[in-house]
Amino acid sequence: MTKNDNSKKTPLEKKLLFERRFCWEEWDKAKVQKAFAFADDYRKFLSNSKTERLVVRNLITKAEDKGFKQLENQKAKPGLKVYRANREKNLALAVFGQKPMGEGIRMIFAHADSPHLGLKITPLYEEEKVAFLKTHYYGGIKKYQWPATPLALYGTVVLKNGKKIEIGIGDGEDDPIFIITDLLPHLAKKQLEKKLEEAIVGEELNVIIGSLPIEDKKPKGRVKLGVLDWLNKKYGLVESDLISADLHVVPAGQARDLGIDRGLMAGFGHDDRCCCFAATESLFEAETPPLYTCVVALLDKEETGSESNTGAASSFVKDFVAGLLALENPKANENDLRDLFSITKAISADVASAIDPDYRDVYDPRNDPRLGAGVVLEKTTGARGRYFGNDASAEYVGWLRQVFDKKNVIWQPGTIGKIDVGGGGTVAIFFARHNIDVIDLGPALWNMHAPWEILSKADLFASFEAYQAFLAAS
Repeated sequence: MTKNDNSKKTPLEKKLLFERRFCWEEWDKAKVQKAFAFADDYRKFLSNSKTERLVVRNLITKAEDKGFKQLENQKAKPGLKVYRANREKNLALAVFGQKPMGEGIRMIFAHADSPHLGLKITPLYEEEKVAFLKTHYYGGIKKYQWPATPLALYGTVVLKNGKKIEIGIGDGEDDPIFIITDLLPHLAKKQLEKKLEEAIVGEELNVIIGSLPIEDKKPKGRVKLGVLDWLNKKYGLVESDLISADLHVVPAGQARDLGIDRGLMAGFGHDDRCCCFAATESLFEAETPPLYTCVVALLDKEETGSESNTGAASSFVKDFVAGLLALENPKANENDLRDLFSITKAISADVASAIDPDYRDVYDPRNDPRLGAGVVLEKTTGARGRYFGNDASAEYVGWLRQVFDKKNVIWQPGTIGKIDVGGGGTVAIFFARHNIDVIDLGPALWNMHAPWEILSKADLFASFEAYQAFLAAS
């Protein structure tokens, strides 16, 4: 609905009907310029943050520039900015508010991991005089999207002497890329007769890493040895060091503006790094001190169920909040923490799926979100009968509506496709278990979980404004 459309509504229509608003049609030129500038900063962040470790490292650097200090040995006072990292894959940031924590806090959770290809524990092999890396996909991907596309290699390797090295190959101007082969159409008759899900199997997602043999003709596997020789000279590693490694195969290339008007952005990892960026920026730009203590936590393993010691099922966030509480009140105990959570308001900052006009049959046009119509509020998540999902209370949704309307945040309600077609969950359920009021809120995407996802710059900025309004609300 444009402003002109609204002017043609009758008074009763204006009073009673709900209509989605579209950002580009509502915002003035100054606001559009702000949204584009915000997106430019995000594009640089996304291009340089292709693993959860890089997300955390880059945001710690920015947080420290903004005056955040490590939590330990601090003294609580309004405006104090603190952070704690966990295994380089989690980050929690907080700003102490004017009110004591016993009156509740504001929390935003996002996840730093994205679907990708990880390496198997002994990945390097040679076949047909070409060296490959065996991968095991991480998260919900469509396997057929990954062959015949430029790839990069990022990650951390711990050598046998304990030294930690960082690898990043594929995005530098003079870097080589990597690739997974696909079958030529001339020989693909049987492949093309398979179901799409079965056309490419996980064991076939093997990445070409080298093809030149070492000069010595005596050893077997001369190409594999050639790759290891290069890695040894460059990084000092040997084959067994790949056992103690976190290495990701990800799409090569920088995030790019999409379309001649540059209103969209294509890139790897919008899910959920757009929310990581928007949430932390909302905290960095918050009024200091805020009314309530504000926390932003970035999590790992969301795409695989949130387990392990870096996922939302771990105690990391709970321990961080307990640490904040202890700074304010050294005598605080477990009961005080539970009481605090019971009056805490939280957002699970995660993306939604916008209606794609080429695939309308899986969407509910009356309930699913649109690209460019602002941040998406998902009251309920889960699949089929809302299993494994979160359900925010009517009271909490009503409070949020007032917060957003007061700040003129453009938002829209959303669901996850037609009933029984699919569904999905987020980290919200893990924090609802602590009796926290929590709801899912973030921008809608196209191409979710593909190597290149699509985001509207308008929805990114609307999400930032929503998080900012939430953290500042009374």
